[in-house]
Amino acid sequence: MRTIWIPTAAALAASLSVLPAFAQTNGTLTVYTYESFTAEWGPGPQVEKAFEADCGCDLAFVSVADGVALLNRLKLEGGRTKADIVLGLDTNLTVDAKATGLFAPHGADVSAVDVPGGWTDDTFLPFDYGYFAVVYDTQALSAPPKSLKDLVEGDPEQKIVIQDPRTSTPGLGLLLWAKAVYGDDAAAAWGKLKDRVLTVTPGWSEAYGLFTSGEAPMVLSYTTSPAYHMIAESTDRYQAASFEEGHYLQVEVAGITTKGADNPLATRFMAFMTGPGFQDAIPEANWMYPAGATSQPLDPAFERLVEPTKTLILPPETVAANREAWVDEWLSAMTE
Repeated sequence: MRTIWIPTAAALAASLSVLPAFAQTNGTLTVYTYESFTAEWGPGPQVEKAFEADCGCDLAFVSVADGVALLNRLKLEGGRTKADIVLGLDTNLTVDAKATGLFAPHGADVSAVDVPGGWTDDTFLPFDYGYFAVVYDTQALSAPPKSLKDLVEGDPEQKIVIQDPRTSTPGLGLLLWAKAVYGDDAAAAWGKLKDRVLTVTPGWSEAYGLFTSGEAPMVLSYTTSPAYHMIAESTDRYQAASFEEGHYLQVEVAGITTKGADNPLATRFMAFMTGPGFQDAIPEANWMYPAGATSQPLDPAFERLVEPTKTLILPPETVAANREAWVDEWLSAMTE
């Protein structure tokens, strides 16, 4: 996801810190998540204020760069983790996450969850969703790619910033998008695309910051990213390219850790997450589609966004079985 990055010194400092907390009377809930969620312009501060008002407790966020890094940190900490909840993995990581043995059933009512394809997972619960897209600057690019093939085989002078699949869920999403379209020919596609890649960043925030500062005319982001520019900046300058092969779906999820299973605030937070107190912060702070009910309709700008004609997604089990090999394939093609 995905809060728009404003690259100022103050913003950077805020994104690298744990959000301030103050003493409450009904305990503390520790939530691990990604940096753009907890940044001062992200949904974290709104969610923290709303949940603390609901529970009379202290909600403490701890952030890392991006979603894959989040799982990597949890694996390193193992049973010593301080996380009660991990928020910011996606469905491409849930099988790996379950295999750690560090998550407990969420116990929440999923009838309020509204994501493409429905939801039945009893360990992870969605909080938003979106579709990966190439977002481009209309002032720098008059003929954006119309397909993944156009992107791969286009002018190498027209650069794109992408993210690293080893640390970032969008980076992993692009890898899977290419795999869904190219299959066994994905390595050859990466070999062609690498000449168009300006740089590979650890997370989404750095990539989008480079894009909006004019370093490249394209960036891997989401079909929903232009909504930020339309609503917050009143401009149509930045748009998502519609790809004829379809767009890869991302569903972002949260789960209760085995440590959190002993904290009653964890199940309370998961129930809260599917309602307006949490979901109201998603459309115009994380700039994704809400996975539950909001108190108000979405801004009309969301009706002007690219709507994928085809949704692409690989089964989580397939991703888990092949992720390491596919990342190695990507790394080899990008470094040859």
